[in-house]
Amino acid sequence: MNQEDSNACSVLLIDDEPFAEDIISHGMKGCAAYALRYARDPGMAVELAKEVGATVVLVDLRMPEIDGFEVTRRLRADKDTEHIPVVLLSSEEDPEIKAKAFALGANDYLVKWPDPRELVARVRYHSDACIARRQRDAAFVSLRHSQEQLAASQSALHQAQKMEAIGQLTGGVAHDFNNVLQIIGGNLQLLKLVGNLNDAGKARVDMALAGVERGAKLSSHLLAFARRQPLQAVVINPGHLLREMDDMMRRVLGPRARVVTEIAASLGSTLVDPNQLNNVLLNLAINARDAMAGGGTLTIRAANAGPDGTLPTEVPRGHYVLIEVADTGKGMAPEVLERAFEPFFTTKPTGQGTGLGLSMAYGFVKQSGGEIVLRSEPGKGTSVRIYLPRSEAEPQHAEQAPTAPLLGGIETILVVEDEEDVRSTTCGILSALGYKVLEAPDAAKAVEIVESGQHIDLVFTDVIMPGPVSSLQLGEVVRARLPQAQILYTSGYAEGVLAHEGKLEASVNLLQKPYHPDALSARIRHLLRRRQVAMM
Repeated sequence: MNQEDSNACSVLLIDDEPFAEDIISHGMKGCAAYALRYARDPGMAVELAKEVGATVVLVDLRMPEIDGFEVTRRLRADKDTEHIPVVLLSSEEDPEIKAKAFALGANDYLVKWPDPRELVARVRYHSDACIARRQRDAAFVSLRHSQEQLAASQSALHQAQKMEAIGQLTGGVAHDFNNVLQIIGGNLQLLKLVGNLNDAGKARVDMALAGVERGAKLSSHLLAFARRQPLQAVVINPGHLLREMDDMMRRVLGPRARVVTEIAASLGSTLVDPNQLNNVLLNLAINARDAMAGGGTLTIRAANAGPDGTLPTEVPRGHYVLIEVADTGKGMAPEVLERAFEPFFTTKPTGQGTGLGLSMAYGFVKQSGGEIVLRSEPGKGTSVRIYLPRSEAEPQHAEQAPTAPLLGGIETILVVEDEEDVRSTTCGILSALGYKVLEAPDAAKAVEIVESGQHIDLVFTDVIMPGPVSSLQLGEVVRARLPQAQILYTSGYAEGVLAHEGKLEASVNLLQKPYHPDALSARIRHLLRRRQVAMM
C-alpha cells in the first residue's frame, strides 16, 4: 500500500433505507479520497468492517431488530474493530439519546441529514484519527519486533564472543599441553626402545603411555572446539561413511537400543575431514546411549537440505547436506541446553564424561563451514542436526599413510624443533631406528644446514618456531635446494600457518603432536617410499 492509499477514507454505511447510500455518496463528493461500502443488514457490520478495512462506520440509529446502539456495542466488543470510529446517524436531536450513544462508545452523532461540508469534515477527522492510530500501533509492533531481534542478536553475539574467548584459551592451553605430552610420551617410548626394561617396568611404562594417549585425546577435543584443528578435508558422500559406521554404532549402543539409519537416495557430497566427522558422530552416539540408559531408539538421518525455506533460523540460506543424530532419551532442560556446547560442561556424574563431546562437534562443524543445531526437551529426547555445505565436486578418497610397527632406515633426516626436550627425544627415537639424524633449534639454522650441501632425505620440522625464518620459508628453501627431499611438518597447534580456513592443502604433510613413534616411523617410511617412486 502506498502513502496515498494508506491515508484514504474507507467508509462503511449501515442503514435499512437504500436511499441513504445516495445521500451519503453525494455528500462525500467533496472528500479527496474515499471508498464507500453500503449494507442494509446491521448484523453484518463487524464482518464488513474487517473486510473493507473501515476507518469510519456510519450507522443509522433506528433500524428494525438491531439498532445503532447494538451495532456500536458489537463493534466495540470485537478486538479487530474496537477502535474504528463510529458515527451515529439519527433524526432525533435528543440529549439523552446522544449521551447513551457516547456511553456505548460512539465517537460522533450527526442529525440527518448533515450538510455535505460538515459530513466530509467529520468523516475526514475521524478517519485520519483512525489511520494515525493504526500507524502508531504498527510502529509499536515494528519497534517491539526490532527490539526482540536486537536482543536475540545481542544474545547470539554474547554467546559467540564467549565461545571465541573460551576457544582462544583452550587452543593456547592445548598447544603447550601437546608439547608437554610429546616430551613425556617420547621419552617413555625411547625408554621402551633402548631401556632394557623388565616386564614390570614395561607394564609401568605402558600404563604411563596410556595416560599420555588420554591426554592427547583431550587436547585434540579442545583444539576441535577452538576450531584450530588442522582438517584433512576431501569431498565425500557422507552416506558411505554412515553405512560403514552402522555396525560400530550398534556395538556402542548395545543390544537394548535400536538403531535406525535413513540415508536419502540422492544425497549430495560435502568437503569435510572424514576422520573427524567419524569422531563427531561416534561421540554423538555415545551421548545418545548415555541419555537413553542403554534403551530406546537412535535415528541417524542424512538428506539434502535448503534453500527452499525449510532451514532453521540459525542456518543461513544455502545448499547443505544434513546429518541428524536423534535419540529418544531423557532430553535437556532449557538451562542445560543453553550451555550444552561449552567445553567441560556435563550433567553426567564425575568420572563418566569430560563434557567435550558436543563442544568438539560444535568446533568441527563451524570450522568445516557448516552449522550445528541442537533441539531437546525433557522427556522427549535430543536431536543434533549438522548442516555441511554441499559440494558439486565428485567424491574422492584421502590418501592414507599405512600403519605399521616401528620401521627404521639409513636415510638422513633433519629434525627442526625449538623445544630442546622435544628435539632431543625425537632425535633419540630416530637414531634408535637407524637413521642418520641432523638437528636444528630453529628454521634459520636449518636453512644453513640445507645450504651447506649436506645430503638430506627428509626434513621433519615444527610449524611454530621463533626467529627470522618461518617454517614455510624453510620449506621453500628445501624445495629449491633439495627438490627430492620430503618435508613432514609437526605441530601441537598450527594456528593457521599451514591451514587455510582451517583446512590443510592436499600437498601438506602434517603429523600432529603428541605423535607416537609408530606413527612417526610409518609417516617417514611412507614419504621416503613415495620419494623413491618419484625418482624412478
